[in-house]
Amino acid sequence: MKNRLTYKITTLALFVMFTVAACNPYKNLTKISAMDQIQYAYTVHYADLPSGIRMAYMDEGKGAETLVMIHGLGSYSQAWKKNISELSKKYRVIAIDLPGYGKSSKAPHSGMMTFYAGVVSEFIQQLKLGPVNLAGHSMGGQISMVLALAKPELVKRLILVDPAGFEAFHAGQKSWFKEVMTPNLVRLTSLEAIETNLASNFYRLPKDAHFMIEDRIAWRDASDFEAYCLAVSRSVAGMVDEPVLDKLDKLKQPTLIFFGEDDLLIPNRYLNPGFTKKIAEQGAAKIKNSKLIMVPKCGHFMMFEKAEVFNTETVNFPISSEPFIR
Repeated sequence: MKNRLTYKITTLALFVMFTVAACNPYKNLTKISAMDQIQYAYTVHYADLPSGIRMAYMDEGKGAETLVMIHGLGSYSQAWKKNISELSKKYRVIAIDLPGYGKSSKAPHSGMMTFYAGVVSEFIQQLKLGPVNLAGHSMGGQISMVLALAKPELVKRLILVDPAGFEAFHAGQKSWFKEVMTPNLVRLTSLEAIETNLASNFYRLPKDAHFMIEDRIAWRDASDFEAYCLAVSRSVAGMVDEPVLDKLDKLKQPTLIFFGEDDLLIPNRYLNPGFTKKIAEQGAAKIKNSKLIMVPKCGHFMMFEKAEVFNTETVNFPISSEPFIR
């Protein structure tokens, strides 16, 4: 009887142990002391800008033209890891970490779209890249459009991936965003919410995207994590306070636009329930020289979830200045 009881207790203990481990697959992640300790897919370089900002970036390929990639809200240059290898066969590909994100400097800043556009402009000029092609995902798409409008001489073409900026928000909605998205909300995001938030960016979360969850969890132990949280919070305010929707008709650059048909983030499902396709078509229609590609069974992280589609279409992006034919 005693042996049977011992066996049952041991079995139960093992069951509990393995169940807990299965429910928390990230508990054994290596702790980091700073966000720049996260491993990237490619060699990381640094540019010290005249403004005092240190920009981290990956730089691959030696193509005649340069493609600068700008990540989205809460993200980092690693979001482009499935695109860099293929696109570097045609372009010199540079994927940057915005100030406050990834391995770039974390000094507090406004988070305004004009601020980010100014930093990217400074970066382009510092590296003497000349007119570049800009690829922007989500918030990075809005930043790309702001820069293309402010400094058209620096931007040859635009590639927008599920871009922010195509959706309109009234004053009350803007206030709601700024009140809700506080640094504390970002800082206190639970492990479960981190997983859920990341999964909501995809039609179906790919196994090879789990590194984003692992990195986001690891960041919580970093000394500069609070600075990142502040940057994310202020970036949300920056997006809603500096809309580009009413300026899209002023964009002159050839523009390639991708949207996942099942994007759960655009439009905002709480504030502006509706269909992504409608928002995408309305925004694209305002940009005279543009081509819109709607990607089925795909969410907000289109360039990652459907990397082959993104890479192929971007490689075929016209080198000539001939306009797109709708």
